[in-house]
Amino acid sequence: MRDLCYDLLAVKIVLPEGTAKPNHVAMILDGNRRWARARNLPPWEGHKAGYEAVRRLARASRQLGVHTFTVWAFSTENWERSEVEVKEIMRLLSYALNEMEPELHQQKVRLVHLGRKDRLPQEAVGHIAKLENDTRKYTDHVFNIAIDYGGHDEIIRAVNRVLENGEKVINAKTFEKYLDTADQPYPFVDLFIRTSGEQRTSGLLPWQMDYAEYYFETEHLPDFTPVKLREAILDFSRRRRRFGANDVEKHLEFRPKVVADLELQWHHALQAKAGERLRDLAIRYVKEHYGLSKELAKEAGIHMAKALISGQKQDWVEAKKSLEGLYAIVQKTLKLAFEPKIIANIEVDLWRDGQDEESWRFLLAEKFRVSTFQAARAAHLAYLANREITLKNWSRARDYMERFYQALKERVA
Repeated sequence: MRDLCYDLLAVKIVLPEGTAKPNHVAMILDGNRRWARARNLPPWEGHKAGYEAVRRLARASRQLGVHTFTVWAFSTENWERSEVEVKEIMRLLSYALNEMEPELHQQKVRLVHLGRKDRLPQEAVGHIAKLENDTRKYTDHVFNIAIDYGGHDEIIRAVNRVLENGEKVINAKTFEKYLDTADQPYPFVDLFIRTSGEQRTSGLLPWQMDYAEYYFETEHLPDFTPVKLREAILDFSRRRRRFGANDVEKHLEFRPKVVADLELQWHHALQAKAGERLRDLAIRYVKEHYGLSKELAKEAGIHMAKALISGQKQDWVEAKKSLEGLYAIVQKTLKLAFEPKIIANIEVDLWRDGQDEESWRFLLAEKFRVSTFQAARAAHLAYLANREITLKNWSRARDYMERFYQALKERVA
């Protein structure tokens, strides 16, 4: 269900208005060889497929408004791989440089090499140096390609340059001038992505990643699509980045026990087909839950009641339409970067297809702008509460419902 929501937007990759976009996205390109082995192919076929994925991702990152896109293509340790594989990777590098050159100029992208140049093939070094020089004037976007790169190695090289220049006093600002990302407008990584289920940074840009948000993807690189990149950026946009300071996001001030009680009451009213009481409870519920004014709560509550009644009748089209009206009001009031249509689709699909924790996690993450990881505990309790409601175990449902809203408030307050 989750992938379907995004596949609908796959033709044109866009973000909801107001999405907090990362200025700098960095990726470790992992899983090419595993992808190839799973298909009984040699490793370099996986690297070719990974390269094609990177080209698509680089274009998509620019389309999505990302200024700097960094990919780690070859580490200082990768020389330990077989001679044949290393040779094929270097051959692919030469091919990639030739193929990307026109696009760099067309889209005004500055290419920057991160890492050592002394061990790369001379032809590749010459081509990289030429592209770095020819694209230095571009400011719209930066494409960092880390080849023969290691985090410790970068810092050691920077320290050696500091010593060579005879710096007497060194501070952070001075030191950053000697790093591989020197003179870039956005050297610090906002969003770090690693594919293939690996959950470590392996030393990528250790100085520049101190405040990066991490996003780990189970798919191998060749299967990491622009749609998945969009999902990663949306997940990033839900996170509250305090940088050690105060939270600037709007807080939700609902009372968990009150909201839980109102929800249980409207479940009872819905089952009893008490339309007028359902409407009144829905109005009180949205007012308390989302902090709406009396006038907006009335309008939003009517939308909610209509959606619930339509859902009970399995009139999914009308249910989605009513939920869109509800979430349009919530979105405008809370200034959250979600699309009412997508939220409505997710929620109605959850009603129609049955309860599961993953759907709850995704719905809560989308609605309240938290990561799916942060939404996990509340989603688990929401699933348990609604399961008990289905079984009409109202006492247990109340317990889970109160715990759900408490867990939600702890996350969004």
